[in-house]
Amino acid sequence: MSRKRYTPEQIVRGRSGAFTGISSPLELRSMDHPVFAFDNTYARLPEQFYARLPPTSVQSPKLIKMNEGLAKALELDAEFLATEQGVAVLAGNNVPAGADPLAMAYAGHQFGGWVPQLGDGRAILLGEIVDKDGKRRDVQLKGAGPTPFSRSGDGRSALGPVLREYIVSEAMYVLGVPTTRAFAAVSTGERVIRETVLPGAILTRVAASHIRVGTFQFFVARNEMDSVRILADYVIARHYPEVADDDCPYMALLEAIVSAHAQLVAKWQLVGFIHGVMNTDNTTVSGETIDYGPCAFMDTYHPDTVYSSIDRYRRYSYANQPSIAQWNLVQLAKCLIHVVEGDADVALSRAQKAVDSFLAQFEGHYSDGLARKLGLADPRPDDARLGKDLLDCMAENDADFTLTFHGLASASIENGDTSDVSALFANPDEFESWAGEWRARLKEETPDTQEIFQRLRAENPAVIPRNHLVEEVIRAAEGQGDYAPFEKLLAVVTSPFKTPEEGRYMRPPRPDQIVRQTFCGT
Repeated sequence: MSRKRYTPEQIVRGRSGAFTGISSPLELRSMDHPVFAFDNTYARLPEQFYARLPPTSVQSPKLIKMNEGLAKALELDAEFLATEQGVAVLAGNNVPAGADPLAMAYAGHQFGGWVPQLGDGRAILLGEIVDKDGKRRDVQLKGAGPTPFSRSGDGRSALGPVLREYIVSEAMYVLGVPTTRAFAAVSTGERVIRETVLPGAILTRVAASHIRVGTFQFFVARNEMDSVRILADYVIARHYPEVADDDCPYMALLEAIVSAHAQLVAKWQLVGFIHGVMNTDNTTVSGETIDYGPCAFMDTYHPDTVYSSIDRYRRYSYANQPSIAQWNLVQLAKCLIHVVEGDADVALSRAQKAVDSFLAQFEGHYSDGLARKLGLADPRPDDARLGKDLLDCMAENDADFTLTFHGLASASIENGDTSDVSALFANPDEFESWAGEWRARLKEETPDTQEIFQRLRAENPAVIPRNHLVEEVIRAAEGQGDYAPFEKLLAVVTSPFKTPEEGRYMRPPRPDQIVRQTFCGT
């Protein structure tokens, strides 16, 4: 007997009444102003998908920063949201009309170890809105108080992690990396206890969705296969409607998610980004970067670089990110194979082929991107070796990742000044030797040096959110309540291809400024 598969209209539009048993609406601290035009599809799924509860109020919320550009894209009233009433919404003190606040349930592998129940321990999904381009977006409050998934935690965020996520996620967005985005940061007027007592804050985060590989794992671990099927149908309807008519839609879904992550991780590698906690509960089905905890951009290039204070065995090092992404996708395949109808062997073969294709897809995206970073518009097979030679030279000579690639523009001109780039290398002659071959390759493609210069400038940012600068911002905000450094750094990293007026935003850290560890913040 074949099982019913729900359609996009039934799930996303909620017209069918297919799901029963959803708990009654909560008594909420609501307001009448139409802040958000909510259309909450995840809240229409069965009650085992989440816990319904409102955010926990905070003492004296104050707006730190609102993303006015994002507000415009979301067609939100930024002027109202900056008022006392609006800030109360962003702090969770008032729940806007139409919201269905909930904490999502999920499980996951954390550093390779299985945890059967995780869930949103300090985040509340207010609901979903459709932006001006017709794309559905989650609106979530991070640091909104305890939930049934908090595992004895306080459900709060300290100010530092909120500022870090705001800066880094917005930098990633302008660098072209798929990511959740920061909409607003609000201080709470309360303190949170971590290793020390710290000021609290709440981040309003926007995402294509917050569904993770761990969401599927949650239901498989409980042998709730109908829930797995419902979730898969929902993800298809919301994120990958093009696979709905495939002969085996759940395997087509797996293939689509594999492709999305192959592109995502290639983009991480090309900007020197290290996620830090690539657990399956931090792996989105939408292919977005999520959960900026102990993340960092590399300064000096070394493939085995790790910043996360909790990654003692270097599982999530820069070099390991592609293979870990594939490992996480294997866990998703194991979930989806349970709900495939028809010939199980055929489905298993297709699933194996899908996950096996990840590294080849990743290498394709990465090689194309690396060629662009070298100024090459028409890559050849041997260009991958040319790029690898540069990276090996950088690793052996302690060269800065971002500045080396940014400096290639000036170094590309025959007989031009290469001193700024070669000075980044412990042995400058090794860079000069590589650069000779590279310039010859560029000349084979085009003699127009200005065209090459412009290509290189367009591909290689001048600035990234360097760890020591982010830490400076956090210390100023925590210690003196001074947000001017935050505003300045945010402005610089969201114009990453523009040379900043202050050179310190480009320069690598001095030895006494180097940040060797980043922290989760929970």
